[in-house]
Amino acid sequence: MSDEPPLRGTRTILVVVALAFVVSIVHYVDNVANYADYPQPPADAALPAPSDTVIALAWFVLTAVGAWGVLNVLRRRVVPAAVGLAFYSASGLIGVGHYTVPGATDMPWWRQAHVVADIGLGAAILALAALLFAWNRQVAAAQAP
Repeated sequence: MSDEPPLRGTRTILVVVALAFVVSIVHYVDNVANYADYPQPPADAALPAPSDTVIALAWFVLTAVGAWGVLNVLRRRVVPAAVGLAFYSASGLIGVGHYTVPGATDMPWWRQAHVVADIGLGAAILALAALLFAWNRQVAAAQAP
């Protein structure tokens, strides 16, 4: 184990990613298990709704990349950590897509709550990824000869 201090923001990143992980489980399981209850785009929409299988696979892929990002945070690898976290933020941010479909605001309050929480946590993770990169690059530049 290294005697170097953790990257700046590590504790905050770990807490926010842990919260996002839990909320994403609720959101994605509900989305897949109750797929028919979610509003769907009209047949003539520019983009079709992803299938429940695509949604489930996306969760696994995005979460794996997020875990890789966290592992890189713990290993003090700034660039891959920031990239992994930024990619993982899409897991929550993609929830905005629900609100591009008519009827989305008619979903039950508890569904709105986990969708909005997922979006908010995705935005927070993206911001933390950017801050991690900026803070730690600034520290590296200050320590350079």
